[in-house]
Amino acid sequence: MALPTTPSFRLDGKRALVTGASSGIGLACAVALGEAGAEVVVAARRPDLLADLVEKMRVAEMKAEALVLDVSDVSTMQTLVTENGPFDILVNSAGLARHGSAEDTTEADFDCVADLNVKGAYFLTQAVAKGLMMVGKPGSLINISSQMAHVGGLDRAVYAATKHAVEGFTKSMAIEWGKRNIRVNTICPTFVLTPLTQSTFDRPERRAWIEEKIKLGRVGKVEDIMGGVVYLASDASALVTGTALMIDGGWTAE
Repeated sequence: MALPTTPSFRLDGKRALVTGASSGIGLACAVALGEAGAEVVVAARRPDLLADLVEKMRVAEMKAEALVLDVSDVSTMQTLVTENGPFDILVNSAGLARHGSAEDTTEADFDCVADLNVKGAYFLTQAVAKGLMMVGKPGSLINISSQMAHVGGLDRAVYAATKHAVEGFTKSMAIEWGKRNIRVNTICPTFVLTPLTQSTFDRPERRAWIEEKIKLGRVGKVEDIMGGVVYLASDASALVTGTALMIDGGWTAE
């Protein structure tokens, strides 16, 4: 009897593009892919933070380079992806939120969030996929979504709407590109403590609500996302596409 062999979680020889990589979840994903052996192109709008990240990754003997990129500027973004690709792996962690009650939502707030979280994410995923198709390569495209793509939340109507949209186009792209062996998935974190989310956790009533909803009884850390992104990027998830990896501490289990 021949024993099966566990598919590799290694990413040696793969090129990865990570957007929103200058901080938080995006930075953690870049490091995780780099530790697994990928050559990582870290992309964001802030060149100083990117330069610092690249330096630290190289000191840790990872392969990294920086690309200044604004995902919401679709035309320029797609040109840069074409010029710097193809990429075997995409992790789209660029995103923003403007939280507030639904009745107070302004058109400007809606457009700002949707332009990055939906429009930018859509055309970024398209651009990376087109690069793979041009050279006939397989790939793994990962959009950082949210548990709010599957539930609702206080003061999060616009944010939840955009993340529900990400889940929709991810599934459709996975269906269309499956025969080309281009996989498209999402990662859906719960509330993760980062500098950008600190203001939410500073509100005692919100922190209590969050901790009550998370069945494991603690908020997320960026490290909680790192194993999941390596899994989806690697051959270990070769039959996984069109799905959402919930890293939510059980929030959506009920």
